[in-house]
Amino acid sequence: MSQRTIAVVGAVAVAALVLTSCSGGGGTASGNNQLDVDLSNLATTTEPGTAPIDEVTWNLPYEPLSIDPMLSFNYAENTVDANLCDSLLRLNPDLTTGPGLAESVDMPDDTTVVYSIRNDVSFWDGTPLTAADVVYSLARQSGEHNGDSYFGEYLTSVESVEQTGEHEVTVHLSEPDALFNQAMATAAGAIVSQAFAESAGPAFGTPQGGLMCTGPFSLESWSAGKSIVLAKNPNYWDESLIPKAEKLSFTFIADETTAVNALRAGDVDGQYFYLPPTGLNQLQGDSGATTTFGKSFVYFTLAGANQEGPFANPTIRQALLLAIDRQAIADVVFQGAAAPAPTLAGPDFWGDQAAIYEPAFAEFDVASDPEEAKRLIEGLPEAGETITIAVQGSSAVHEQTANLIQAAGESIGLKIETKVIPVEQYGNMYYDPAAREGIDAFFTTWYGNVTDPLDVYAVFTTDGASNFGNYTGVNDAVAEARATLDDEARAQLTVDIQQQVTEELPWLPLTYMPPILVQSDRISGATASIAYLYYPWAATIGGVE
Repeated sequence: MSQRTIAVVGAVAVAALVLTSCSGGGGTASGNNQLDVDLSNLATTTEPGTAPIDEVTWNLPYEPLSIDPMLSFNYAENTVDANLCDSLLRLNPDLTTGPGLAESVDMPDDTTVVYSIRNDVSFWDGTPLTAADVVYSLARQSGEHNGDSYFGEYLTSVESVEQTGEHEVTVHLSEPDALFNQAMATAAGAIVSQAFAESAGPAFGTPQGGLMCTGPFSLESWSAGKSIVLAKNPNYWDESLIPKAEKLSFTFIADETTAVNALRAGDVDGQYFYLPPTGLNQLQGDSGATTTFGKSFVYFTLAGANQEGPFANPTIRQALLLAIDRQAIADVVFQGAAAPAPTLAGPDFWGDQAAIYEPAFAEFDVASDPEEAKRLIEGLPEAGETITIAVQGSSAVHEQTANLIQAAGESIGLKIETKVIPVEQYGNMYYDPAAREGIDAFFTTWYGNVTDPLDVYAVFTTDGASNFGNYTGVNDAVAEARATLDDEARAQLTVDIQQQVTEELPWLPLTYMPPILVQSDRISGATASIAYLYYPWAATIGGVE
């Protein structure tokens, strides 16, 4: 690496214009069953609300399992935590990275990262944020505790974390790691109160144990099965993000139709949808609500779930993807609110390396070719075995996509069955190997966390927590790229990784998906981009005068 100071302001993510090149000739979908969305002009923010407001009610698609930030690697959990817990760095709505609780970062060498911690920050209980809290928060996810965190793979290179000044923390890495510092803008870098967490013990982050962070909202209450209520933190250190809402209350409506009806009736003020629900086109036309589509790190994929079975054969995967009409999935299942994906990592990941990624991206297309698919699997014994795909209950997107894939598979001689998993249990697929027993593949709306395509492909490391089928084809290449701190050189290496992954298909790329933000017309200001998972998206919500 030529320079020894880390810039904490990243490049603006590339606009989604490239998506229109593979979206059937236009960025705006129309028609009776499609949504009004311009995929070439996705939003990062919405107009900030100007008026104070007593309470904002927000729906989550399920109740969080925990709000301990190191256990928040899912949509509902991060949607709540983003307003509660600040990280060392901050992922901004435009997908750049800026200062957070660390006002600056330096690297005296390739394996040493030094964070200068703000000296004007307090936890909700009034106790000051200290360097010791930062050391504790990183140490509880690294070293011998690395497996305790859902973000642990970002901290595998951490050798030690120590306080090196009154407001300074130094992280020593066992090897150069390009993803470590970038991840400090996610919940991997979230800082909690050491005293509170140690006092709460295993209950920390639960309805019984509570939470203590520094964010613009504090945790007022968590009534299990009913609601989570956050209260305005009037002493928040970032004066530009002191909330206008006195309270932010979360409900847990899992059923899509019920959630849409609650929004239309005004019982709920807003929701982020990571899949377009049935009835969203009617909601979009409702004068009482505004729908915004945001820049995104989200992609819809069929992920291999096991090392054995027919789907473990890459030729079966290649044939199935060739049979699938990804454009139809984007247009019909996603109602025009998605673009067919030729690779897993889409354009919004490219940052300032678009000149390298765009030509490589253009080498792939989304055309289906059933005849070639039939040729690929001719004579393969696995072609006669049943492929079982897990489908999330209460999800029309999962059900409809499964139907299209079943038909595509049948057209080339593959037998595909589905297994419906209740929405409350579907998250177990990610963490519990027992939940994946008997499953060959499952749908996931996977999201990356930082503006770097390597973040997508880094899941494919041997025995990695999210490498469900334990695909090992790019393990060494990922390690090399991750140890490359020069952005341009790392991009070149990542292009090669992308080429191999897209050929061998441990996960089948289906569509790129913008977050779908719905706000009642009495409020405005929520973050529209995928940054809402880590940025305090509700701090700018206010009433509309």
